Amino acid sequence: MAEGKGDLKLLGLWATPFVMRVRMVLEQKGLNYEYLEQDLSNKSELLLKHNPIYKKVPVLIHGDSGISESLVILQYVDENWSKTGPPLLPSTPYERAIARFWAAYIDDKLQASTRGILMAATEEAMTEKVADACAALETLEGAFESCSAGKDFFAGNSIGYLDIILGSLTVWIRVLENISGAKLLDETKVPLLVEWEKRFLTVDYVNKVLPTVERLEEYGRALRATT
Repeated sequence: MAEGKGDLKLLGLWATPFVMRVRMVLEQKGLNYEYLEQDLSNKSELLLKHNPIYKKVPVLIHGDSGISESLVILQYVDENWSKTGPPLLPSTPYERAIARFWAAYIDDKLQASTRGILMAATEEAMTEKVADACAALETLEGAFESCSAGKDFFAGNSIGYLDIILGSLTVWIRVLENISGAKLLDETKVPLLVEWEKRFLTVDYVNKVLPTVERLEEYGRALRATT
């Protein structure tokens, strides 16, 4: 087990939710790590060495070993530092399976549709992706009701795996509301998620990691202008 800065490095890009979620878990666990911002238009030798297949971030470097893909990294951190900080995944195999199912849903459905909103070339395409995102959020409203059992977070009384994964998208969702003019986190349709977001954003280590809506919107509009 290694917690010193020399032992743990994270290669990332500040604006991507996949990096945000890893940083939140490292902060939640109270681990010391060195964060190295990457220029993906000029990939570093360190990135190419530790993620030669996909050549993208995030990459967690623990000693001399690199771990890539955000969901894999989260589970690695939870298993490797199981006695440090709160557990990330639920305690039973069934609950862990359910959490992994919804994590995949968030990335396959919600994250994909929100990126579609950002990169849509036409109003018609944007409208379609907005509808997809709203449908995914409504499905996740039901998942939250089931998983939380009336408590504050997906994991119950404290932030867990699904809270971190969906939480990494919250600022982007607000940015995309501004860009599209559509309401995604609508209190009339997903009231439980709206209240969940408010609670999630009061947590210190969450606010330490997540960028402001203003900064991320500037980045998003610049990225959109390149399409």
